[in-house]
Amino acid sequence: MNELTTFNPTGAEVQDADTMPHSIEAEQQLLGAILTNNDVYDRVASIINSKHFYDPVHARIYEVAAARIAKNNLASPVTLKAFFDDDEGLKELGGPAYLARLAGAAISAYAVRDYAQMIHDLAVRRELIRLGHEIVDRAKKVDIDSEPKEQIVEAEQSLYRLSEQGQTASGFQSFLRAVTDAVNMANAAYQREGGLAGISTGLIDMDKKLGGLHKSDLLILAGRPSMGKTSLATNIAFNIAKTYRKGTLPDGTEGAVEGGVVGFYSLEMSAEQLAARILSEAAEVPSEQIRRGDMTEVEFRRFVDAAKSLEACPLFIDDTPALPIAQLAVRARRLKRTHGLDVLIVDYLQLVRGGGRSENRVNEISEITMGLKAIAKELNIPVIALSQLSRQVENREDKRPQLSDLRESGSIEQDADVVMFVFREEYYKEREKPGDHDLEAMAKWQDEMERLHGKAEVVIGKQRHGPIGTVELSFEGRFTRFGNLVKPWQQTDGPDGF
Repeated sequence: MNELTTFNPTGAEVQDADTMPHSIEAEQQLLGAILTNNDVYDRVASIINSKHFYDPVHARIYEVAAARIAKNNLASPVTLKAFFDDDEGLKELGGPAYLARLAGAAISAYAVRDYAQMIHDLAVRRELIRLGHEIVDRAKKVDIDSEPKEQIVEAEQSLYRLSEQGQTASGFQSFLRAVTDAVNMANAAYQREGGLAGISTGLIDMDKKLGGLHKSDLLILAGRPSMGKTSLATNIAFNIAKTYRKGTLPDGTEGAVEGGVVGFYSLEMSAEQLAARILSEAAEVPSEQIRRGDMTEVEFRRFVDAAKSLEACPLFIDDTPALPIAQLAVRARRLKRTHGLDVLIVDYLQLVRGGGRSENRVNEISEITMGLKAIAKELNIPVIALSQLSRQVENREDKRPQLSDLRESGSIEQDADVVMFVFREEYYKEREKPGDHDLEAMAKWQDEMERLHGKAEVVIGKQRHGPIGTVELSFEGRFTRFGNLVKPWQQTDGPDGF
């Protein structure tokens, strides 16, 4: 088989199977432009680095030139000559005279960004080919420590990292840039109605305490069974998804200007059960009636109308049980790539599986919480993870939860940016009902029940960027719905407080 070299219309040399895609001419033109005019470097530094060059000599020339320019020193054929006196690769190309030829052959600097983009794109193609070969080689080896499912996960992770190259800056950034980002965030909060920096949960008092859901934050929502963790999470998910509005963001890209796309991992309940809960809230039909099909004609019509209105709601549910943390991350990346993703909810943390290598549960939970925090930072979204509390809460007289009640609490408390507890005192008080013969105790119990009826608390036990404290909410058990609690001075605003 003869080796034929072809040239595509962009000038990129592409030989057949044995040679990777590359363009020596583009690399020469770019280096020549930089050596002729060092100001050109600033226009291409955000697009490429030395690793993108195909020719290793060109990569070394770019690296030395970039280092000198960064120190405000001149990078020219003369100043670079001393660094390449003993470079065998450069000697093969003609020695220091090659640097002079690069500068002499350089065309106008106006096209440097195009050349830089071409070099970057060809480097990505080479990386794709390398990844393909790597996937093939690994798949050929039958190894007990490398299951096919794990290989798929690792391949998707590598491809996602590659797809994100050139889109987000990595490594250190200047303080000026960090300050600019902080000012832009504060400005967005100032301009936005309600003064929120993050995504609104739809619960006014919670938003005031948290400032909304912030990007890259891991929020833990914990509680004992029957406190309403899942209900609160579905309420927040529904509130965010139903207000979703797409538009142009301040940086010029398209995204959610209000609300957002929500991904919901339901590891305990099926997607159908979760949808029934959301429909119960939207249609104001008790969830047990929906389950039994025990609805009046008016209620059923309301139920169907609610279902129709929610068809376009960007809420995606994954009810695969016992998902490993790596698989959870892969699916979140895929959802962001295909439909977008603004908030991720995991119900619940203890049902996620670790990598399978941890010897004890504490280490596994640590791996899971670190993985969830990594997802939040990598995808730049808030992640809400629900968590069970230990039984020691039940042994105390005051049932209000605290940080030490978290199961395997060390890692959860450490990795989370916000830790919240759902607490309904009504649930516990209901189980303290005295006997009918004790009229005084019964009267006192009824007064307490009346005071607590329809109320819930979200106790913020940790908040990295704000105050801790308690948020009071309303709770309608029939519709599994949390809402904004009407304060005494707001009673004239109507029964719902809106």
